[in-house]
Amino acid sequence: MVDVPVYQFGSGKISNSEVDETVFGEQILWKLLHQAVVMYQANRRVGTHSTLTRAEVKGAMQKPWRQKGTGRARSGSRKSPIWRGGGIVFGPKPRDYSYSMPRKALRAALRSAVLGKLRDGEVTFVEGAQMDAPKTKVMAKVIRDIEAAGSTLFVLPDRDENLFKSTRNIARTEVRTAADLNAYDVVRHDRLVFTRDGFDRLVERVGHGGN
Repeated sequence: MVDVPVYQFGSGKISNSEVDETVFGEQILWKLLHQAVVMYQANRRVGTHSTLTRAEVKGAMQKPWRQKGTGRARSGSRKSPIWRGGGIVFGPKPRDYSYSMPRKALRAALRSAVLGKLRDGEVTFVEGAQMDAPKTKVMAKVIRDIEAAGSTLFVLPDRDENLFKSTRNIARTEVRTAADLNAYDVVRHDRLVFTRDGFDRLVERVGHGGN
């Protein structure tokens, strides 16, 4: 069992809660977690890099000087890759870096990521996470109350526009629903903040024993 601090939204800490971390597995699958994170990072790459080959470089095709008699090395084009301003050999071209992993593997990676956060004491529960209107100041106070010393990720059961909008102007703070959470989101944030319903929804989705 792991003790998780519980905070009241906007009011500070109220208690601790014991969580059975084994619902996310017995051990952290480090290799699988690494593979999943690399995949998510690859899928985020735009892949718009491009260089010019000698066929694409602008310039005349005229031979710079005659083949023989000048004492210089022979040359056929100013667009040669060995010339300054010439084409690039085997340079990068636009490409799609994205690939996929089996859904079962991605769920296992997410379980390992959350299990690691629980064991490291980087998970917090928050009660009463509701707002009538977007208020950045209120959300900033919540982050100060939970003493998040780095990036923070709030996990909700369903999308809440007010909470989403309240975090848009707070650096290193994001909001996800339990259905959208993935291993990369968990790993790249220092603190996970769950609502009770959000945590229960995540357990239902990827809990140990699920596919």
